Amino acid sequence: MIKWLNGLFTKAKLAEKTDVMNKFLIVGLGNIGAEYVNTRHNIGFKVLNFIANKEGASFNDLKLGSVAEIKIKGKTFILLKPNTFMNLSGKAVKFWMEKEKISLDRVLVITDDLNLSFGTIRIRSKGSDGGHNGLKNITLVLNTQEYARFRFGISDEFKKGKQVDYVLGNWDDEEKTKLPERLEIASEIIKSFGLAGLEITMTSYNGK
Repeated sequence: MIKWLNGLFTKAKLAEKTDVMNKFLIVGLGNIGAEYVNTRHNIGFKVLNFIANKEGASFNDLKLGSVAEIKIKGKTFILLKPNTFMNLSGKAVKFWMEKEKISLDRVLVITDDLNLSFGTIRIRSKGSDGGHNGLKNITLVLNTQEYARFRFGISDEFKKGKQVDYVLGNWDDEEKTKLPERLEIASEIIKSFGLAGLEITMTSYNGK
């Protein structure tokens, strides 16, 4: 009987380990509130909304964020939109990593980037925050720069002293026209991160 129970326990532990290995946390950075919905700074939220809608998933307002879950080919993707505002994003990331038992190598953070032309994609396994307050706080809270980030270019077409207005401004007409195609690629990147791994994803999509 004891041997049989030990066997069941071992199988349960293996199943739990397999479940954890197949789970990924995809974090889209942005600010909550209707006034920020269509701003450039909220591209992280926009990407997650796009893939959730495409996969038929809905977001629920839970602790420290709005969360949706999608399953693709045996992999589980936890989509997190922190509700802590941009400069406190790390608190939500750490909480959901711990809650879902997701290791750092299975976390992908999506953010806007002024240093890249509109729609340009840059995926990295680690790096500095580049002056981005969301990444800065995540690095501070996790005490490491060793997490994957997916930067979405929003360009720097603003006049001197107008950076904040530009970042928190809405997409212009030309950007709105091009966004759907860019969001489609972004959703492919998320899937590739979980199904093919970070290295293959970087090779396949950087600069695309």
